[in-house]
Amino acid sequence: MTPPGALARIIRSSADRSAGRSEERCDLCGEPLAGTHRHLHDTDRAETLCACQACSLLFTEHDAGDARYLLVPRRRVRLPPVETAPLGVPVGLAFFVPRRDGTVTAHYPSPAGATRWEVEPDAWREAVARCTDLAGVAPEVEALLVNTARGLRHHWIVPVDDCFRLVALVRREWRGLSGGGRIWPAVEEFFAALTERSA
Repeated sequence: MTPPGALARIIRSSADRSAGRSEERCDLCGEPLAGTHRHLHDTDRAETLCACQACSLLFTEHDAGDARYLLVPRRRVRLPPVETAPLGVPVGLAFFVPRRDGTVTAHYPSPAGATRWEVEPDAWREAVARCTDLAGVAPEVEALLVNTARGLRHHWIVPVDDCFRLVALVRREWRGLSGGGRIWPAVEEFFAALTERSA
């Protein structure tokens, strides 16, 4: 499942923004946060934390070794189509997060959160061989995000917090058994925003 603290925080901050409130604080020092702020990945708790500018400057995006906190990057890179069927994807909307131990976890958003499973190591190595950009995905803090639902072909390297935002969006917009009429326009809007941010 998606780390519950990260998902709950994103859902709460989205609701706060909708209500005109600005109550977010840095998860490290407690200082109030600007509307746009960085995130840290806590590797001990597998949770994404909000960070003020001062705290985010203490960490680098590609911190090596066994550092507990990793700064989540900001880059968003559109990829050519990536063949994901060998990775065991049962749906068209999913993301894949490499870990520092060499494993890769796959997730797909659902009304209950994100379902998670382990990718076969050989399948991931083959995907990297076919798309060498995947070799540069930063462990823990970046993901391969895929959307082939409804005939679309979106393949991206994104910060992992973008994936949590997508999970929160699916939970918020899903209605009934099939998702209802709001979910797919919202997902398409999410990917259109990715394109704008990457420009």
